Amino acid sequence: MKIAFLEVKEWEADYLRQRLPGHQFFSSHDRLTPELLPQLRDCEVLSPFIYSPVSAEVVAALPALKLVATRSTGFDHVDLAACAARGITVSTVPSYGENTVAEHTFALMLALSRKIHQSYARVMRGDYSLEGLTGFDLKEKTLGVVGAGKIGLHVIKIARGFGMQVLAYDPYQNRFLAELLGFRYVDIDELLGRSDIVTLHLPFTDALHHFMDRDKLRRMKRGALFINTARGRLVDTEALLEALDSGHLAGAGLDVVEGEELIQEERQLLYPQQQSMEKLQAVVRTHVLFRHENVIFTPHNAFNSREALERILDTTIENILSFAQGRPANVVKM
Repeated sequence: MKIAFLEVKEWEADYLRQRLPGHQFFSSHDRLTPELLPQLRDCEVLSPFIYSPVSAEVVAALPALKLVATRSTGFDHVDLAACAARGITVSTVPSYGENTVAEHTFALMLALSRKIHQSYARVMRGDYSLEGLTGFDLKEKTLGVVGAGKIGLHVIKIARGFGMQVLAYDPYQNRFLAELLGFRYVDIDELLGRSDIVTLHLPFTDALHHFMDRDKLRRMKRGALFINTARGRLVDTEALLEALDSGHLAGAGLDVVEGEELIQEERQLLYPQQQSMEKLQAVVRTHVLFRHENVIFTPHNAFNSREALERILDTTIENILSFAQGRPANVVKM
């Protein structure tokens, strides 16, 4: 089979090539663009990352395509209907970085609670004063975990190690784990109203677009912190800006934001006619958000440990080999 890997670093391409002998191999550091499509026309397997949308137009341009093996848990960048119409299988990496993302969540939490980013910026200016740098302990604080799946449960384990009280909201509840780990399931209103810190760990679906809207952000405890290492489109950026500007929220730690795909590829902003007004407005709001002293942003980096990257590659390799052997694995149900 001819396999095309997009958005891969050199070491990742070498890793994949060694473990997929006997296949034609194409790799690119770049994301999928119209200019790249002619080189992929005869590929049977396409393996993108989240910044390479596999649209209906892309599917139509790749007549030999049989498998989209995305190197991510989420698959909202893949047009499932277009793939289903062509009989193209879509596979994902359902599990690779629960502890990795959970650890990054706490890095953001600690940076905000102890004002680490503000302290660093002050020292870089040659200012060693402590004025305004008083933080707070996590011990005995209440953490609200919105989405108690694999990542959320790792967050809960770490939180309990810090001596935090934990509330969780999830439509699927595991009472045994709640008792074992020492947390409590509550409805979303109680979680928002009682939590000193709220951290978001939901998958993105159209139904969950702007899940954290103006109403939910207003229902959060005044002075609370908000953390998002899930998906940017789960949060109404304009409403988050209002909550921060008004002082209702004390700060936000964000690894994901609306419009991040355009920020990642800022040359696209030179051609605004190619972008929807909604996306461009999201980018503008996001840039305003970054100017807040009490906002920490990392560029969708929570997954990015060497160990997690290797787990992503290993699962992707398994998905491709299983498909080639007629027993597809980790397939998205369409």
